[in-house]
Amino acid sequence: MLQWAAIFLVIALIAAVFGFGGVAAASANIAQILFFVFLVLFVVALVARAVRGR
Repeated sequence: MLQWAAIFLVIALIAAVFGFGGVAAASANIAQILFFVFLVLFVVALVARAVRGR
């Protein structure tokens, strides 16, 4: 999931360089959403591991 966020971030940067503002904004928003979803899943996994006692 973090890989997809990075891919959309790169797409947003390339689109911004070439002047495609709408595509850049949409890709940046998707990258941001994917990053936060990844972050939430990571925290949930850490908590689950701590609760299990490993």
